[in-house]
Amino acid sequence: MTTPAQGNVIPDGALYACDNGKFGKGWPGAEQWFSWLRATLDRYGRARCLWAVAPDVPLDAEATLAESLPWLEPIRSLGVPAAFAAQDGSEHGLIPWDRFDVLFLAGSTAWKTGPAAQRLAVEARGRGLTVHMGRVNSLRRLRIAQAFDCTSCDGTYLAFGPSANLPRLLTWLDELHATPTLFGDHT
Repeated sequence: MTTPAQGNVIPDGALYACDNGKFGKGWPGAEQWFSWLRATLDRYGRARCLWAVAPDVPLDAEATLAESLPWLEPIRSLGVPAAFAAQDGSEHGLIPWDRFDVLFLAGSTAWKTGPAAQRLAVEARGRGLTVHMGRVNSLRRLRIAQAFDCTSCDGTYLAFGPSANLPRLLTWLDELHATPTLFGDHT
């Protein structure tokens, strides 16, 4: 996962996704974000990009819908799947299902790990869409993402103490993969 403010380098051959940086620090503004997105795709390749998240308004479903709608088609026009960041309340008819390719479960921790987000994930998978969960930094959250049939997830767990946390994360992943009914065939 990369954002405009991170400045990280994507390793050769690695897949990546482009977040917009709205949840954390570093949102440069819409036009600068789109320029960054184009430059990132040019540098690392569209074929390696899993998706790009349209600008959103964290924790606000109505504002996210208004903010994201104008950007979903321009993202797709760059040759990459567009992700829509579902927020608390998005389950109330605030999902433009036919306008995006990836449902990104964002919002508050309680919402994105709760029954409303799970129902949206089930609907998205039923529509043939990819589902991603953000801010997954524990075995408990990994299990929730797995139970929701998410295709992918992200978090900052490795950024803090990678020497200690990488072995833990690998153990968690081994535990998840030992459970055959979870994560299905999209690991």
